[in-house]
Amino acid sequence: MKKSRKFLALLLAGVMLLSASACGGSGAAESEAASQPAASEAASEAPAEDAAEPAASEAAEGEAEATGLFPPIPKEELKVGVIHITNPAEGSGYTYTHDLGIQGMQKNLGLSDDQIIRKIDVDDQDATAIENAMLECIEEGCQIIFATSWGYMDTCEALAAEYPDVIFSHGTGYKSNGTNFNNYFGRIYQSRYLTGIAAGLKTQTNKIGYVAAMDKENAEVTGGCNAFAMGVASVNPDAEVYVKVTGSWFSPDGEKQAADALIAEGCDVIGQHCDTPNPQLSAEAAGVWGVGYNSDMSKDAPNAVLTSTMWDWSVYYTKAVQSVIDGTWDGSNYFGGMDDGLVLYAPLSDLCAEGTAEAIQAAQDRIISGEWDVFTGPIEDNEGNVICAEGEKLSDADITGNIHWYYKNVTVK
Repeated sequence: MKKSRKFLALLLAGVMLLSASACGGSGAAESEAASQPAASEAASEAPAEDAAEPAASEAAEGEAEATGLFPPIPKEELKVGVIHITNPAEGSGYTYTHDLGIQGMQKNLGLSDDQIIRKIDVDDQDATAIENAMLECIEEGCQIIFATSWGYMDTCEALAAEYPDVIFSHGTGYKSNGTNFNNYFGRIYQSRYLTGIAAGLKTQTNKIGYVAAMDKENAEVTGGCNAFAMGVASVNPDAEVYVKVTGSWFSPDGEKQAADALIAEGCDVIGQHCDTPNPQLSAEAAGVWGVGYNSDMSKDAPNAVLTSTMWDWSVYYTKAVQSVIDGTWDGSNYFGGMDDGLVLYAPLSDLCAEGTAEAIQAAQDRIISGEWDVFTGPIEDNEGNVICAEGEKLSDADITGNIHWYYKNVTVK
């Protein structure tokens, strides 16, 4: 198996070198091409006779190759692999939202359906299944593979070392190698803070529930919970946030049970960091309210959902794939925010309390302007420790990897 993989790696390298030598006249697209895909596409498809100065064009192409770690790949020869933990056909939640991002990228860049290789229902706790799915993508000619779940990280790391000519881009997580293995995520805590404002203004019991996939050892989940709780506290200092942990990224039954338990505790708004809309369905069934996650969950529970914390993954997927086409992939990690459109919130429903839109807009303006961000002190945890003094701010490294504490208004149930 090892020898066959090495042979496959060498064969793939040879194909990519031949592709690079056949590529001509595509031009050098810089990073802003990712935000203007139509213009980039038009440039790459321009007929050769339109190039008045072919020598300058060739020089520009050489410059594009020099700016990245891999040679450009002609758009029509590109194949993109995607590893999903569940099935996008579910129509809501985590995988659905990532696949919307892939579809958006495909449309932005003008890729055909057969250029997108999807592997669905790949359990992120099954190392063999993960490896097989990624190897299938490589065998089908994928030059870049997006691995969308946290549990895919270690396999990405191992295969990136074995297949240096394939790019492995891992959603969430924290590992990377600076060349063909990076991680991508975003400042989703910014949107969570804003949706926390909606929850804090709406609650009547001053008890807000939060269904969490993982406990405080996972900084991604805990940081998001804290940001939500900070948003609550900013408009309602009397409210408490009660957290129930499922211990799984995808647990339809566990998510429902956690939401039901929080509602039984008196929580009248249910937030979540988990995959399915089940917490929102439980909220609607109980006659209380909720804040969804990943996609706009008002379509699932229209009589409960105030708003939803959302991603537009097409922002990153377009940028990353464009860089592979242009030969400007540099192996850097990505951590986007509200300012580039990666994170957002769903339109506020009529269920929101009066003044919600104004309060959210004011906070959003401060965030986008760079005047202020969520994890700016003073910050105190629920054990009385000062995490961040007034005027100080947590670094990105701390936000992504070191939040193993809960904000002062959070209680774990």
